Amino acid sequence: MIELQQAQAIATQWIEAWNAHDLEEILTHYAEELEFVSPLVVSRLGRDDGTIRTRTELRAYFEPSLGKESTLRFELIDVMAGVSSLTLVYRNHRELIVAETMFVDTNGLAKRVYVHHRPG
Repeated sequence: MIELQQAQAIATQWIEAWNAHDLEEILTHYAEELEFVSPLVVSRLGRDDGTIRTRTELRAYFEPSLGKESTLRFELIDVMAGVSSLTLVYRNHRELIVAETMFVDTNGLAKRVYVHHRPG
């Protein structure tokens, strides 16, 4: 069971890493082998199932969004704790509302991630 306080700490660290554009810190939140499913994977990578399966692939997917000219920024709206998961709700720099559910392993690393978007 993930306690709300633990979920909030993970969310805060995750948001701070993204807002700092710190790819190495961002990747510390993910397991080596994973299932990361997002509508943006479909549109950016042309994968019909929207899935990334390794941290190496995830690095290549995240990296272009974090360059020097990037305006990427996340604003945390809410955090919810589950049995073996947490959901972050945040607004991104394009005013999309995002709900990201992360199922974590015994080390607290995201092993399955499901991303959902709604225009802001």
